[in-house]
Amino acid sequence: MRPRPPIKGRGIFSGTGLIITGLAATAAALLFPIFSYPGRTGATDADTLSAQTVATQYGPLSEPDQDFVTKVRLAGLWELPAGQMAEEKGTTRAVRTAGEHLVDGHTSLDAHVRAVATRLGLPLPNEPNDQQKQWLATLRAAQGQDFDRAFANILRLAHGRVFSVVAQVRAGTQNSLVRELADDANSTVLDHIRVLEATGYVDFASLARDLTATGSPSPGVAPVPTVDPTAATPVGASPSATYPLPPAASSPPPSNGS
Repeated sequence: MRPRPPIKGRGIFSGTGLIITGLAATAAALLFPIFSYPGRTGATDADTLSAQTVATQYGPLSEPDQDFVTKVRLAGLWELPAGQMAEEKGTTRAVRTAGEHLVDGHTSLDAHVRAVATRLGLPLPNEPNDQQKQWLATLRAAQGQDFDRAFANILRLAHGRVFSVVAQVRAGTQNSLVRELADDANSTVLDHIRVLEATGYVDFASLARDLTATGSPSPGVAPVPTVDPTAATPVGASPSATYPLPPAASSPPPSNGS
């Protein structure tokens, strides 16, 4: 039998396929670094988070972790003096008790956050932000029941907002120091929420609207509550002395990357 002649073009197509495959592999190798770069448009959240995370001996420290540490410090810088005002200006025992809880809680929590920041090499603010200064100005200007009402509603709104932040950080952090700080902050914030509500001045309808609203919170003096504040049962607190503002945060030692 005569041998069958080769099919014309098979060798050509086979060679072309190899060339196309090679070009595709080369293009993929060139494009992969571009499309995996964290700063590109469309980069995944995981890419960005990885790029902003710092390695420490206590575990990875993400940007949300660092922001949380700053927020805890800021909370003490304005809530502690707000508590002092409530101790002095509150017209009911429940309001004064709430003030005591704020002073006690943030004195302890501020010491904790400063220790954490030092160990992680993080800088901390030494004064409240502009919004917090505005809240303090509102409380200083208010007197009598207007003060009681403003104090309870401003502080309850602020604590409601930070409560969700604490939960998110606690659930996702990989850093053991941040985890411990979040546990401490969670207990402190929940205690403060309870004593603020025990004043009888919290307007829950306005609170719900403010907590679901977008943008920066701007609590003011809430309407007269339906609950009689004089009938409110205060949550017990141990007596405490009057404290000054939290001490200035000392500059942490330069981070060695550990």
